[in-house]
Amino acid sequence: MSATSPLRVVVAKPGLDGHDRGAKVVARALRDAGMEVIYTGLHQTPEQIVETAIAEDADAIGLSVLSGAHMTLFKRVRELLTEREAEDIVVFGGGIIPDADLQPLAELGVHKIFTPGATTTEIVEWVRGNVGDASASPA
Repeated sequence: MSATSPLRVVVAKPGLDGHDRGAKVVARALRDAGMEVIYTGLHQTPEQIVETAIAEDADAIGLSVLSGAHMTLFKRVRELLTEREAEDIVVFGGGIIPDADLQPLAELGVHKIFTPGATTTEIVEWVRGNVGDASASPA
C-alpha cells in the first residue's frame, strides 16, 4: 500500500447470522472516513471472505458476528489467511462476544474486537491507527 492509497477494508458477515445493520453502519463510517470498503453481504463463508480480501488487495477484514460462532469463524478466517500467505491482512471484528473470549481471539491473531457500545468514531480511529502497518500485533 502506498502512502497515498486509501485503506481497503472488507466488511463481512460470516455464517448464518442474518443481522447486518451494525456491519452496514461500520462499513459506511469507514467509507465516510475515506477508506475503500467492500461489503460482502450476509451468509459468507470464511473461504469467500478470505478470497474476496485477497482478490481486492484488502488491508483488513472486519467481521461482524452475532451468532455465537465467533471462535470458529474468526479462527477459520485466520487459518485461511495463513494458508494463502496473507497474514499481513489485519483481522478485526465486532458483535456479541463474551469478555472471556477476547484474549483467546487475540491469541488466534484477531487484532481487535469491538463489543456493543463501541462508537463508529472509535472503530475508524482504531483502523486508521492499526491497519496498514504489517507489524501490528493482536491486542
